[in-house]
Amino acid sequence: MAIMTRTFPLNGSVDIPAVGFGTYLVSNEDAPKAVQAAIECGYRHIDTASGYRNEAAVGEGIRAGLAATGLTRQDIFVTTKLWPGNPAWGDAPKTHEQTLDECETSLQRLGLDHVDLYLIHAPSGGTERLNQWRALIELQRAGKARSIGVSNFNQSHLEEIRSTGLQTPDANQIELHPWSQKPELLAYMAENGIAPIAYSSLVPLSTWRTEEGQASAKTEAMKADSGVFTAMAAKYGVTEAQFLLRWGVQNGYAVLPKSLKPERMRQNIDLEGFTIDEADMEVLRAMDRGQGVAWASGDPSVAE
Repeated sequence: MAIMTRTFPLNGSVDIPAVGFGTYLVSNEDAPKAVQAAIECGYRHIDTASGYRNEAAVGEGIRAGLAATGLTRQDIFVTTKLWPGNPAWGDAPKTHEQTLDECETSLQRLGLDHVDLYLIHAPSGGTERLNQWRALIELQRAGKARSIGVSNFNQSHLEEIRSTGLQTPDANQIELHPWSQKPELLAYMAENGIAPIAYSSLVPLSTWRTEEGQASAKTEAMKADSGVFTAMAAKYGVTEAQFLLRWGVQNGYAVLPKSLKPERMRQNIDLEGFTIDEADMEVLRAMDRGQGVAWASGDPSVAE
């Protein structure tokens, strides 16, 4: 097999690498070496967020990775996200001006003059949601973000933007895996030119959150399904993770695997040498179980 080099279009001038390196829950201690190792393993897409509280460490890792490989900034696609606030948590929504300032702060922490994709992390900005989006449009026009989008937005949140006549998001980063396929949302996004980016692709792994102290939202039915993915992966001679990531890419989603182990990093981007056949894709389509386990678009804290 070979490293996945596929890209997906976000807008007329920006393509996103199909496999990115996710940094959610990667500590400030681990992030510099992990991001450097990921770049050395072939990743050209690094995903972080203000809410992950590791942007400075991720930026350090990007610089080290570029130095170690001889690559330039233009060779790396970097995503970060605005934390929009959440009134349900006593966290006031960011205003237009605060959104502009937050982006600048993220860029300073990352040590960059622009990101390739800037996202609103969740639709929890309430009455400020549209003002936050207007700020992202302004940031894109100013060259601070080459592309802009949202994360965890459902169809009503996206329609709120579209119905105002504002520029639509380039992307929506959402939980996507065989148990959470969101066909109606994806159909709406396709109709409106909004690219899907998948997070939590590896939730169906038999080993996902099985360590002591890790909370898992898997249902008993989901747990009973795990053997299906193990068996299918064996059929193609790949790991469970490779199989699930390939499913995402084959469906047209950029995916964001995370690991601190270089060997696993290399496996997770080594997706080019096999294709899941249509019979297995049909079996997987029948396994959809709804919203997923990582974040629910019906969360009352982000109500309309």
